Amino acid sequence: MKIAVLGGGNGSMAAAADLTDQGYQVTLWRRNADGIAAMQAADNTLILKDFSGERPVRIAGATADIGMAVSEAELIVCPTPATAQADIARALAPHLTDGQVVFLPPGSFGSWMMADIVRRAGNTADVSWAEAGTLPYLTRMHGPLTVAITTRATRLPSGVYPLCNAGYAHAVIARAYPSVEPAGDGLSGALMNAGPVIHPPLIVMNAGPIEYFDHWDIHNEGTQPAVRRVTTRLDGERMAIREALGYGAPHFPLADHYDDAADEWMYGNMAHDKLTDSGDWREHLVLTDHRYMREDVAVGLAFLVSVADWAGVPAPTATGLLAIGSAICEDDFRRTGRTLETLGLTGAGVSDLQAMLRDGAP
Repeated sequence: MKIAVLGGGNGSMAAAADLTDQGYQVTLWRRNADGIAAMQAADNTLILKDFSGERPVRIAGATADIGMAVSEAELIVCPTPATAQADIARALAPHLTDGQVVFLPPGSFGSWMMADIVRRAGNTADVSWAEAGTLPYLTRMHGPLTVAITTRATRLPSGVYPLCNAGYAHAVIARAYPSVEPAGDGLSGALMNAGPVIHPPLIVMNAGPIEYFDHWDIHNEGTQPAVRRVTTRLDGERMAIREALGYGAPHFPLADHYDDAADEWMYGNMAHDKLTDSGDWREHLVLTDHRYMREDVAVGLAFLVSVADWAGVPAPTATGLLAIGSAICEDDFRRTGRTLETLGLTGAGVSDLQAMLRDGAP
């Protein structure tokens, strides 16, 4: 199977290395010309570090030409920040063809937004868009060409847009990621996204230490009982929204991520311990620019709050965190972030939207 991987961040580089290591023909696309030049100068070889040790992995190709990257690719993996999805959709629009599957791990309802951008650009190809609850990897780059994977996801609940393509899309994705699990339509997949639950309390409630210390491990000393209690309350609001919209269990409660005796969460048991033991998340953080703020608050949490308002579900914790994050960044993410309003969907009722999610928008 030919796979295109889009992006040059931690998740994208991990996907390129890991999928190549599994034997797939992978082409990596990124916009950064210097990054592509560095890859090509190294004969397209990445160093992969995981529990099996350290080894070179030579990917099939690296290019700044997105059309070349996705040509004849059955699966297009796009683990970029949600903030890049609109630009990537516009770049993809002239090139997507019938039968291709675009996988967003995770998506923040990017499945709908990117498909809408492609459709409005005049491309009516039968493309399936899927979004997962998390990245397939806990991973960090150790230098420009070295990828360290702390652990891989053991369960990837994923929604598909349009839902009528779900069987086909899951079969394609499962060839690369056997841990993928059906999670309904694209909105259900978006409401599985763990990022807007785990990360906003971490980035907002650790604002003081982040600005004071040169390096801070947001997942170690930053994850204190008070933060966990807020996370649990926020996750309860997410699950209440899912229930109100008719998306039944499993909801993958985030508490299971921290409890090794509970049901296996997306990264399996002991994942949080592996993450903190690695030391890879002890890093310099820029509070207002960090991905946890710009993706998980301004995009993911803003979207969650807008869905709660639309569905009539109280979400005071999510709303409060969104307001505090907005104040930190001197912005109004409820107005400027990704919401049902900015996506033009507030006029649709629940049944109308779910019908479009099932069959595709007219």
